Formats: sequence, structure tokens, C-alpha cells
Amino acid sequence: FMVPGLEMATRLVLEICGGEASEIFVAGSIPDTDKVIDFDPAQVKRLTGLTLDSAAIANILQDLGFVCTAGGKGCQVLAPSWRPDIEGPACLVEEVARIAGYDKLPTTPMPRAHAIARPVLTAPQDRTRLVKRALAARGLTEAITWSFVSRAQAELFGGGSDALRLDNPISSALSDMRPNLLPGLIAAMARNVDRGRHDVALFEVGPSYAGDQPSDQSTYASGVRRGAARGTGSARHWSGNTPEINVFDAKADALSALKACSAPVDSLQVNADGAPAWYHPGRSGALCLGPKTVLATFGEVHPRVLNTLDVSGPITAFELNLDALPVPRAKATKTKPALDASDLMAVERDFAFVVDLSVSAADVLRAARGADKKLITHVALFDVFEDVALGKNKKSLAIAVTLQPRLKTLTDTEIDAVAAKIIAAVEKATGGVLRG
Repeated sequence: FMVPGLEMATRLVLEICGGEASEIFVAGSIPDTDKVIDFDPAQVKRLTGLTLDSAAIANILQDLGFVCTAGGKGCQVLAPSWRPDIEGPACLVEEVARIAGYDKLPTTPMPRAHAIARPVLTAPQDRTRLVKRALAARGLTEAITWSFVSRAQAELFGGGSDALRLDNPISSALSDMRPNLLPGLIAAMARNVDRGRHDVALFEVGPSYAGDQPSDQSTYASGVRRGAARGTGSARHWSGNTPEINVFDAKADALSALKACSAPVDSLQVNADGAPAWYHPGRSGALCLGPKTVLATFGEVHPRVLNTLDVSGPITAFELNLDALPVPRAKATKTKPALDASDLMAVERDFAFVVDLSVSAADVLRAARGADKKLITHVALFDVFEDVALGKNKKSLAIAVTLQPRLKTLTDTEIDAVAAKIIAAVEKATGGVLRG
């Protein structure tokens, strides 16, 4: 329509304004819009399942601007010039189905090879889902932060190498790939604090980068807490103020995430010196599987780091390397195991051991738990006491041991025998003696 439109516009100018028109110059060629498609109306039934006669199909197409004439396999359809998206018979079927109504399309269920659908998530995907649910259940709110941090923040958390520096960063504050999820989470927490939200608990599951190779990328689950963000209410309450978070809250978060991933929580060891430099020494630790495999780190963030980031503390944090977790063994059967419960009453006995100050409570608990694995179902620490009356560099650790009989009620003699095993096991492992 370019040339006819130009002629009409020129005629109007000459009639209204006068003057003299120049010669017409045409660049290119007029496109051929006469696209004729050989269309079989039976294609509508074959492709969509709709049952429509040829007259109804032709009426729909004509109302849309198509020109239908008899010929070919059924009819010849000329597409209008304003529909360059029409390519073939399938496009015409789509137009017919759209006007006839998608709600009239017959529904046919997909064939299923099994009565119960098999899981489609991979082990890392399932692990990520379980960790998010576990941390959310502990009162933390999920955050999604940038994968980029400033050079100063990267250096604070073990990064800052030239390999992770961006060639064309969005801004100077987002110049490096993050070596850790904590800078972004702490920055998000600081923005909440600036707006009056002092009790904040956030977590994120995402990648961190140790280098520029694919093998240098790891998936971490990290979280931070500040103030009285324990999920137990406000810090100020008429019944009493909620105490602020501490290192044990971070440890509980890490253990909860590990338990959700089916990690062997009972076999983990706490290394008090295994946390990185951005944690407070003496108020941090690492959860290890054996002497070398570190599954998680936790603790209070170092005041030096908080001062550099201009954030008030204290702030606790934890980091869980999801890629370092052992892959659970495949079960031989999908059938649930039989319920392992006893109708006999459990027996609880308390023990207090005097040990050196250097002995950790985890060593005492592990020794007591291994004294009789069949009868002992739970061991917990309930008291720590230090006094010069115990001796120089000594402390008292009190534990509660639960015995669960299976076949018959335990006699006093049998209970005393298990107690003797516990005392001997703790003494052998830690050098501790029963407190008189």
C-alpha cells in the first residue's frame, strides 16, 4: 500500500496547497502477501480432538479475515496481509481452536507406567528443599542476595582473588564474585536494622565461588541471627526479656540443617578451633565428620568484621557446605521399617564426672552413649560446675542417661551393671572420675 498511499497523500497536498510533485522513487520491492495454504479441515480433528464440520471451520477462518475457496485437499486458504505469523495448516488449526474455545478441547490423561509416581528431584535438589524447610521451621526468613560483593567484603571472607574480579561490574560495590554467602546476608540484615528491625534472622541457599573453574563452585546453606531473633517473641515483654542469641543458637541451626539432609549427626565431632577467621575465637566451632571432613561452621561473627561492615552486633552465623555432605545409602526397599517401640517404662540415671577443663562435654557424651548401644537410647548434658573444691583445672559435667528395656523390666542389678559400664567408658575416654 506504499505507492497507492503516496499517491493519495500527494493528491491531497496538491489540492490543498498547490505546487508541483516530483517523480516517485521506490526502494526495495513490494512484499508478496498472497500466501495460499492447502488446508484439510480434517486436521482440526486430528490435532485437537475438536469435532467441527467444514462449514463451521470455514466460517471461523473467514471471520478472522481469511479467504477460503474449494480446492486441493479440502480448501485453499489465503491468509490476510496483516497475519505474517501464519505459516501452514497447523497455524490455521490453532486459530480454529482458539475461536471455538480451548475449554472444548477433550482432556486425556497421560499414561503412567507406575501407580505411584517416582521421585524426579536429584539428591542435591531434594537436599536444598529439605534444608530450606528446616531453616524456615526454625524461624529464619529466606533471603536472595547478589552473587557479587565488593572487593573489601570479599577479602574479609577469604576471597578477593583476581580470578573472581568482574571485568565490567554493575557498580564498585559489586565488583567480585562472592566467596561466601555471609557478606550479602549481613548487608541485608544491616538494612533491616537501619529501618528499625533489630531482631532479624535470615538464611540463604546458593552458590559460592572459590575460583573461576566449574569445580570451584559449591552450594552452601548459610544463616545469620541478631538480637533476640529466636522465634520466641519480642525481646521486650512484660513476662521478661528474651535473652540475645549466642553461639549455641548458630550450632542448633547448623545441626537442624544437617539433620534435615540425613547427615550422621550423632557421629559429628565439634572442633572448637575449626572455624574460619571471620568468626569470634572461643565463640565458634566446626562440625566435622572425622578429622578432615568439615560439614559446617558456626559461631559469632568477629567484631573486627562487623566494624568493617559498619554493622552493630553481636551476630551469629553458620555455613553448611551441601556438596560436602555424604550421599545417603540407597535403601534396599521402599517399605517402612517396623515400629521400634517398647511398652516398658524407660529408666533414667544421672552421673556427674570430674574431668579436666580441657575435656569437652561431647567426649563424655560419646563415651557414655557407647557403653551399651542396645539399652542406652539418649544421653544429655544438664549441668556444668567449676570450683576450686573440685581441684585445680577441674570441672564437673553432669549427664542424664536414659535406658530403654525391650524384653523385660530391668532389675537393680542390671541397672547397676550398665552404670558401671558407663563409668568405666567415661574414665577410659576422658580420664574423668565419678564425683563423690
